[in-house]
Amino acid sequence: MSKYFGILAVILASLLWGTTGTAATFAPSLSPLFIGAFAMGIGGILQCGLAIPSIIQAQSLLRLHYRYLIVGALAVAIYPLAFYSSMRLSGVSIGTVVSIGSAPILSAIIEYLSRDFQFSKQWAIGALLGIIGMSMLAFSGNEATQYSHLSWGILLGLVAGLTYALYSWSARQLMLKGMNSKAAMGATFGGGGLLLIPVMVITGSAFLTTWNNIAVGFYMALIPMFLGYLCYGYGLSKISASMAITITLLEPVVATILAILIVGEDLSLISWLGILLIFLCLIMVITSNLNKKSF
Repeated sequence: MSKYFGILAVILASLLWGTTGTAATFAPSLSPLFIGAFAMGIGGILQCGLAIPSIIQAQSLLRLHYRYLIVGALAVAIYPLAFYSSMRLSGVSIGTVVSIGSAPILSAIIEYLSRDFQFSKQWAIGALLGIIGMSMLAFSGNEATQYSHLSWGILLGLVAGLTYALYSWSARQLMLKGMNSKAAMGATFGGGGLLLIPVMVITGSAFLTTWNNIAVGFYMALIPMFLGYLCYGYGLSKISASMAITITLLEPVVATILAILIVGEDLSLISWLGILLIFLCLIMVITSNLNKKSF
């Protein structure tokens, strides 16, 4: 039963994360780097503050397994910078598909190398369907022809996917060493948040110019990042990182639907087929893992 709650928690996190793109459109004057650094940084510091009692109790484990904490904090700091830069250079759709679409495969490779994961035929087919679906969502329009730095955007998207996989894996490893999810996620994201403070200072000149910018910034920090990562941390304590990351392929689907309903974007038939493939991916990946033992 705990696996089901873990899956539901990651689904809720994905729904919350899917609102970030639409929310950002209401503050066009804010730098994408600032939005990423502020949302992840403030959200991470709040997680750390909430988890201070748990972190104090787990300090001996944190000292013993500090390598996982360092890897996780660095990955948390790099991820939003790479992710939002990727979207700036290659477009929102392509940046998202490369960043989030590459993460399940990279996460599975990391877990396979650390002997925490075994590939199954059903998982592989499901992940492939998800990546194809994400690609159909991204490339169904003409966005790729509008950006002259597409290659750099794709490269940064791969960096974002790798760091996403790394901080999920490192936090999961801390949990497997006996640490509760609050301490593992709070310490990892708190460390990353502190590293992001200089980026906030350098890129945040427009933040306080309008109440709209302030509202968007704090919404991003408090709801998708703080609350979303609390749910994600709980999910990671119940299911493997590779499974959790694959479930978060739901995020771009939510983002696309909100863009249609709120921003007024159109969706082609190819995009709808891509969404269908992503849902098939989720069904296959979830059912392939429910009967396995927890890692």
